[in-house]
Amino acid sequence: MRGSIRHRPLTWFFSLTFLLSWTAWVPYALSENGLGLWHFTFPGGAGGSQLLGVLPGAYLGPITSALLVTGITEGRAGLRAWRSRMTKFRVNWRWYAVVLVAVPAALTLAVVALGDRAPQMPSAMILAAFLPGLLLQMITTGLAEEPGWREFAMPRLQDRFGPLAATVIVGPLWGLWHLPLFLTEWGGYPDVTGTAVLKFVVTAIAFSFVMTWVFNRSGGSMPLVMLLHCGVNNYFSIAAADMFPWLSRESASNASLLALLTAALILLATTRGRLGCPPAPHTDTLPARTA
Repeated sequence: MRGSIRHRPLTWFFSLTFLLSWTAWVPYALSENGLGLWHFTFPGGAGGSQLLGVLPGAYLGPITSALLVTGITEGRAGLRAWRSRMTKFRVNWRWYAVVLVAVPAALTLAVVALGDRAPQMPSAMILAAFLPGLLLQMITTGLAEEPGWREFAMPRLQDRFGPLAATVIVGPLWGLWHLPLFLTEWGGYPDVTGTAVLKFVVTAIAFSFVMTWVFNRSGGSMPLVMLLHCGVNNYFSIAAADMFPWLSRESASNASLLALLTAALILLATTRGRLGCPPAPHTDTLPARTA
């Protein structure tokens, strides 16, 4: 098995990620928070039950698989390098400012464009909770998902296939990884539709292009990539309902798709598909002289 993992690290990473997460999500999907086949309700209301039901599977999947495969294929040196990339906070402060401002601004514009209604000023309580909520999202969603999808899988695929093809591979897999959660309240069950699932996967693909660009342009700063991911989640978890009291689940989904798809298309056009990845070094060779 060790030889197989060393030979096909990406195949093992994706397989273990799906297997571990989907297995851990079975109780949540079967409970009263999902299909109702198991007569048990996860405590804590909608937020608490999702933390107790979703988070274990999220942690058991991408981050655990990445650590396991890295340890087997690269040993302690690989794990130390992995840790150094995960703690690469030292990037230009403008990157943090751009992410913190651009994410809520883009999502607000998207909601306004779709709903044709001006936003309300968020209350002082929402403003006070926004940054703590973002920090919580970084520890939960960001730390659970991005060390696997963006830190482990993306660079390896990008080295082999280039940034465009790598993102086309990671994006759909990342979106489909969430499939069992659509059988729970997390995904809107029992009112969820196939269209909603498809829209989520397309949004994940578009978001992946944006995150690839940020990852490459920041020199592989995982904290910045996690901040970008969690910024979208935090906006809809904390601020959106207060700014747009009329906002429905479907409207929020449409706004995410619009904002992220627009950003992805702009980046693809302006970078000509390179997404911030520097061109591969090459050397020109002169033909050998003949006598």
